[in-house]
Parts: sequence; structure tokens; C-alpha cells
Amino acid sequence: MDFSLSEDQRAFAQTAQTLFADYCDDDRLRAFDLGGEPYMRELWAQCTAMGLANMVVPEDAGGLGLGMGELSAVLEQQGRSLALVPLWEQQLSLAALVRFGASRAYEGWLAQAVSGEQLVTVSLEGSVFARACLEARREGEMWRLSGLAPAVPLGAQARHALLVAQREGARRLVLIDLTDPAISIAPGVSQHHLAVADLRFEGLRVADHAWLDEAALDWFEPRAIACLASLQLGVSARQLERAVDYVSERRQFGRVIGTFQLVAGQMADGHIAVEALRTSLAQLVYRLDAGQGALPQGWATRWLACEAGHRVGHMAQHVHGGIGVDITFPIHRFLYWSRALGLALGGAEHNLAKLGDWLANHDTLGWKYDHAEDQTV
Repeated sequence: MDFSLSEDQRAFAQTAQTLFADYCDDDRLRAFDLGGEPYMRELWAQCTAMGLANMVVPEDAGGLGLGMGELSAVLEQQGRSLALVPLWEQQLSLAALVRFGASRAYEGWLAQAVSGEQLVTVSLEGSVFARACLEARREGEMWRLSGLAPAVPLGAQARHALLVAQREGARRLVLIDLTDPAISIAPGVSQHHLAVADLRFEGLRVADHAWLDEAALDWFEPRAIACLASLQLGVSARQLERAVDYVSERRQFGRVIGTFQLVAGQMADGHIAVEALRTSLAQLVYRLDAGQGALPQGWATRWLACEAGHRVGHMAQHVHGGIGVDITFPIHRFLYWSRALGLALGGAEHNLAKLGDWLANHDTLGWKYDHAEDQTV
């Protein structure tokens, strides 16, 4: 297996790495934490100017028309730098709208969204668990939407949101105009300092053209998993590197603590978790770009991302000792990101159970990739 990036993927990753390094050193991250900004606006403007915010948007809609491989490489760098910008949410939502949405749903503002002038957010809360939080009922020629969409990223700053709602017994993606007065917005802040908002819908009227095609959620969900897992890979890899640097310098009982067998073993366990995630993510991204089914690969990557985030996050805090709980020291930010990403992915136990349920009925997975069961999107 060749896991090396292509020339284009390396070029985008290096561009992102250079850009994020200019805006995300420890001092700037601390200033952001204390500043109360919803996200890194200045960095977002640079991302849009450099084309990093519309990589997977089709060319005929003003994007670059690239694949998940290029986006994943950039998101890993974003995770390594803890760059708080809505890179994947914006462009994956726009790509889904172009592919599955009726043109009337976004006519007039698509160009502004592609350029980054208007934000489009997304929440998959309704697809992580068994039932969507939002319910849609037919009312004449419109749909009446009720319920709560909790902790939507940038819910108070975005103009539109792509949400999951229950409609006639099936979960569907729907595009919501967040300026509608029928939506109550309660702003808040996530643990990794991204602005979020609870969106309460009290009989919001939604037209037919705001709903994406039935196939949209099956297309969107594994790509969202790949995006979140790419961020987690970057967060955990960099967190592990910083922990190794620390234990290679910190001395206790007359020795560098990294020379103690227990500490070295914890570092090795963290490295294994990160590389396992990297391998699973590479397979998932490859299959998505190749147009192959990726349902079980998505569940596996989801679990590995949650597991790596938890294992590496808590191990890194542990080996830092008292320093790790001092929020003036930067290592805690990685744990906050890992927790936020783990919540967005649904948690390790839930995802492992879902993968187990799937494997119980598809027990030949892995022998050959031409099985019908492995072609399910």
C-alpha cells in the first residue's frame, strides 16, 4: 500500500501548514481564547482568498472541483494548528447543495457563499443517533418544521444551515434560512471556543425546494466523517508530538521522564492509535474519491477517531502532570478539540455498536472488495 500524498495534495497541505502557522501559534491561540470572537475571522478571509474554502465545490459553481483527498490533507493541517475556521462545513455543504439541491433553494447567494462572504453551517446531530431532533409535517404546499437543533456550529453567525430532519419516516437534509423569525437562536460557546447556538424551530414553514434529494444524506455523511476524522488525526498527531517533546526534556528522580518504561509505553500506544486512524482514514478517503461504497469504512473510521482522540488526549494530559491542567500551558487545547470532535462523531461506544450491528449481517467484508455488501454507499 502506498499512503503517500500526491503532488497536488502535498502542495495544498504545505500551503495550509504555512498559512495556519502564521495565525495559530500559542500566543495567538491564547489571545483568541480570551477575545470572545466566534471564530478566526482574519484567518477565514485568508483561507477563502487562497482557495482553501471551496476545494470540493464543483468548478461550475465557482469552486476548485477537487476531491476528498486534497481536502483531508488540508484538514489534517488545520487540526495540527487548531485553526478555528469552518473549512469543511462551508464547502461540503455547498458541494451537497450543488449536487443534490434544487437551484431555487440557493439562487442569488451561492456566489457569496463560495467566496466566503456568507457562512453556511451544518449539523449532523440528527444522523448520529437513531432519530432526528427535527420533525417535518406536511401542511398544504409547505412543510412545518419543529424541534431543537442543539449546539449548531456558528449557528448565530451563519446565514444558512444544512440540518437533518425527520420527514415521512426518513431522515433528509434541509437547507434553512437562519434569518427566519420562526427560529429562536440561543448562542453559546463550545469547549474549544467555537461559537455555537441552539436553534429552536417553532413551526417554521419550509418549501419543497429547500429539501435535498433523498440520496444527499448518504453522500454527505461519510464525507463529513472523513472531514472530522482528518481534523482529529491532525489534533492527535500534533498533541502526541508535543507530549514527546515534553517528556524528552522533563526530568524527575534524576532522569528524563521519557526514559521510564511506562511513559515510553504510553507514547507508543498513542502512536499506534494515531497510525491506525491514519490508515482507516486513507482507505475511507480513497473509496469516496473512487466512487466506491464506504458505509462500514465510515463507521470504523468514526470509532478510531473517537478512540484516538480519547487515548492520546488523556495520555498527553497525564504525562504533563500538573502542567497539563494549567490553562496557561497550551496542551489543554488539544484535549478540548478532541472532546469536541468526539462529540460531533457520536462517541466511541455508539459507533462501535453500529459497526458491530452492520458486521453481524455482513460477515464476508474484507475478503474481496467486489462483494455487493461492500458497495453500499
